[in-house]
Amino acid sequence: MHTLWKGSISFGLVNVPVKMHAATESQEFKFNYLHEDCKNRIRSIKRCPACDVEVGADDLVKGFEYEKDRYVVLSKDDLATLEQPMSRSIDILDFVNLQEIDPIYYQKSYYLSPEETAMKAYRLLCQSMEESGKVALARVTMRSKQHLACLRVFEKGLVMETMYYPKEIRHMDVDWDQVVLTEAELTMARQLIENLAHSFEPDKYKDELHEQMVRLIESKVAGETYQVEPPVQGGKVVDLMEALRASIAQTENQKGQLINKAEEVTSKPVKRVKADKSEQAAATGSVKTAEKDKESTPAQPSDTLEKPILKPKSTLTPRKRTTRRAKEA
Repeated sequence: MHTLWKGSISFGLVNVPVKMHAATESQEFKFNYLHEDCKNRIRSIKRCPACDVEVGADDLVKGFEYEKDRYVVLSKDDLATLEQPMSRSIDILDFVNLQEIDPIYYQKSYYLSPEETAMKAYRLLCQSMEESGKVALARVTMRSKQHLACLRVFEKGLVMETMYYPKEIRHMDVDWDQVVLTEAELTMARQLIENLAHSFEPDKYKDELHEQMVRLIESKVAGETYQVEPPVQGGKVVDLMEALRASIAQTENQKGQLINKAEEVTSKPVKRVKADKSEQAAATGSVKTAEKDKESTPAQPSDTLEKPILKPKSTLTPRKRTTRRAKEA
């Protein structure tokens, strides 16, 4: 994996050198704008509408709009006084329970892998955190911005989640006291949730739009046409109780089908009761007759059976881009 940052984890007097790698990647397709006539890529031009001239990068300054159409200009020297150098230390502030952190605070995930000289210290930190059930809240500066971060154990290693500060979290402005629920509605809603409850299996969930985009692009490259089936529209909810009843009936039917399939797979063959002598003799005669008929009938070759042709799985993925700052790190 590409190294984005090198530094160390510091807690107390312990210092663990680590390397940072992106733990996730976007599968979103990025398109370029082309001129329809010649299919060449369009260039973005910065132009001043007041002066009616093209503006270069050296002629740009940063301004903050404090009122409508009124700006305060911040020069490079002004911003340099506040700019912090990229920190080479992840400073652990506290150890807390993971359940106390709501997922809304999480921003982006990064792997922290150890340097070769810090394998033992790194493993000591991982195992200690795993056994205590705690995660670490830390502070780190990247790209001139100070981040709150959470360090936790994932797949026997450390992953760092950059976090939003409380001031960056928006809150819903809804008066829930005006909404009154009946006990019958709550009971049916709980039953529906119970019917839909399963263990978390990440591979079960697919980005269907991404897969359709892959097939569309591949068909365009091959000069073929690709028809996307319209999504099934859900029925309009007229009555909440009727919708709950219908949903429960549907989920219970699906649940019953899954149970029946599982029982068919796991069921064992039933032992037959030993037949008396007359039945055994009749069965023996039937077997001999069947064997003679089998010998007189030519066997069908197994290779004549039609086998389904499996289409190879697509390997089309969005083109990865490495930023200049990542290369410098």
